Amino acid sequence: MKKHIMDFILINVGLLLVGIGICFFKIPNNFATGGVSGLAIIASSFFKDIDVGPMMLIINIVLLIVGFIFLGRDFGSKTMYSSFALSGIVWAIQKMYPLKHSLTDDMMLELIFSIIFPAIGSALVFNLNASTGGTDIVAKILSKHTNLNIGKTLLLTDFLIAAGAGAVFGIKIGMYSILGLSLKAFVIDLVMEGFNVSKQFVIISSKSDEIKEYIVSQLNRGATIYKAEGAFSHKTEDVISTVLNRRQAIKLRNYIRSIDDSAFITISNTSETIGKGFRSI
Repeated sequence: MKKHIMDFILINVGLLLVGIGICFFKIPNNFATGGVSGLAIIASSFFKDIDVGPMMLIINIVLLIVGFIFLGRDFGSKTMYSSFALSGIVWAIQKMYPLKHSLTDDMMLELIFSIIFPAIGSALVFNLNASTGGTDIVAKILSKHTNLNIGKTLLLTDFLIAAGAGAVFGIKIGMYSILGLSLKAFVIDLVMEGFNVSKQFVIISSKSDEIKEYIVSQLNRGATIYKAEGAFSHKTEDVISTVLNRRQAIKLRNYIRSIDDSAFITISNTSETIGKGFRSI
């Protein structure tokens, strides 16, 4: 129950960050960097009486109906919630802080922030096995009825939306939108790797028993032990392999230094670790 509450809080924090990026940086500059928000920005330019938030809600409802027709119940509850909650957040921010003009006169600076906020927010949501929905549905439909995979169809859909911004708002906005789309996926991947990065240790030490005990009893982590022969010494030694978070990694390194300053250690970053004590499959 506690985990579900924390997931719910983090999803909403992520959606709020996405909403801030949309309302304060995308909408005032007409940056349509793909997704339902990009489609809503373009559509709202034709329907002046409908703000982007309500337009996102309308588009999400239409996409959801189309998705049920073509895909059946192939949607997660978190994704459905995220789709509608994001529309509500954008609508609320627009009502509380209506912006008619961009915050600065520097479009490149605004583009950077229009990428950073949604990228961090989306990474939080993706990290909890949800998504902001929307054009994901279109990508799944196209993938089901063509030979393209979901990644390619999603990129194609978002590219068409970004290109549409160029047709509606002018070539300059279109080029900024395509640039933003290109950078968005890279930044999301970078942020997600930062969330999930762990430290893998491979340790050879004369104090292997003490180190094993410290990992298990003090850090509450597991370890794998195997025998290896040194190429130069031909001595058989215990090799300890374990994966820790950053805080635990610092503790283990300091502990090994305090008991065996001649230990041989390699420390590697792992972009994702799945299993007990880390992320579930």
